[in-house]
Amino acid sequence: MPNTIKTISLTDDDKSYLNKLLTQSTLEIRVYQRARILLLKSEGASNKAIADKLDIGISVVKRCLNKFKENGVEASLRDNKGRGRKAEITDDDITWVISKACQKPKDYGYSAEFWYPMSFRKFINSIAETEGHPRMATVAETTLRKILSNARIKPFQVSYYCERRDPEFDAKMHDVLVIYKQIEMQFDKDGKLIPFEKDAVHTLSYDEKPGIQAIATTGEDHPPIPNTDKSNGYQRDYEYVRLGTLSLLAAIDLLSGEAIPLVSETHKSSDFVTFLKKLDEKYPKSDMIRIILDNHSAHTSKETQEYLNTVSGRFEFVFTPKHGSWLNMIEGFFSKMTKQMLGGIRVESKKELEDRIYRYFDEINKEPVPYKWTYKMDTIDLSQEDIDSIVYEVVNEKAASAENKNKKAPKTISRKRKSIQN
Repeated sequence: MPNTIKTISLTDDDKSYLNKLLTQSTLEIRVYQRARILLLKSEGASNKAIADKLDIGISVVKRCLNKFKENGVEASLRDNKGRGRKAEITDDDITWVISKACQKPKDYGYSAEFWYPMSFRKFINSIAETEGHPRMATVAETTLRKILSNARIKPFQVSYYCERRDPEFDAKMHDVLVIYKQIEMQFDKDGKLIPFEKDAVHTLSYDEKPGIQAIATTGEDHPPIPNTDKSNGYQRDYEYVRLGTLSLLAAIDLLSGEAIPLVSETHKSSDFVTFLKKLDEKYPKSDMIRIILDNHSAHTSKETQEYLNTVSGRFEFVFTPKHGSWLNMIEGFFSKMTKQMLGGIRVESKKELEDRIYRYFDEINKEPVPYKWTYKMDTIDLSQEDIDSIVYEVVNEKAASAENKNKKAPKTISRKRKSIQN
């Protein structure tokens, strides 16, 4: 076959067909170009002139003319069946990638907890051949990102949820919300506290914040330097010294907004009892002290129970559900404290850390602001609630049941270890 076709002949029907194609607005550009090539060539134009006129390569013109000479007009306009690059990444490949993204690196013996783009790409490349997906052995990171994006999967991202592990979660949450509703009713429409008409009940939200680190610097902090190229914030030496930790036991009075602290080396039952004694000294003896708290072992221990037995009728405990600490309003207070005061704090001793924590409480108590709870408050109707069924004086799990409500806990039995005789 000659490399160059000098001229071609088209019938009137061929020309009519080609001209009709050119009028179609949805015609593929390659079909449009090939129809023009045939018409121009039938008019005697050279291959180079056709290429220049249509702004295409001369090789495109030659291929079209050769196909016309071999198989006619229709064959020259269309690509041969099966022509073109096949889709390299199949649906099976995509499904396989997604399944791997839904598994953790540690499941395959890696140290990481979650995949990251580069590590995931290396992992896919390394196992693709052996698992029957050879194309994925050279797949690029951007392609993997696109596959996961289309599947709405983000294995590089972690979000958190709160699992309800307490079978009585809803009931216990309801009890806490009832208490918050009572607090809400203690304020008038202007937000002012309504005085108690009879026996006062002081409701407090309580929790511990253990492990507050006392950290010392090894050099002085340098203050910001205005109008310079240096950082406009404080500069601090990277090295530091750990001096130990402290625990903070704290409560906020939900009516007054006052925050009550106790800094301790630990947060054991004895520390909790010390905090209860502090509350007992703070409020008038004729008043009731109601505390919202979690089920930490120190709150339900025999030591705590034995103290409560000595002040019968003084305290009422309302327990949040297990894994439901977010229902306790003091959690928001601790978060605020961390941002305002504890974040980045450096001290020279644990005593300084303790003093500064107490100083923080003194500062916020100058203008206390009562905390307000809003979540699901519109679902609570106090006229339908039996308040007496919610709180218990005793805290030991067995003793806190309705049938044992006011019984005293048994005395702790002391046991001495017997010496071993040789």
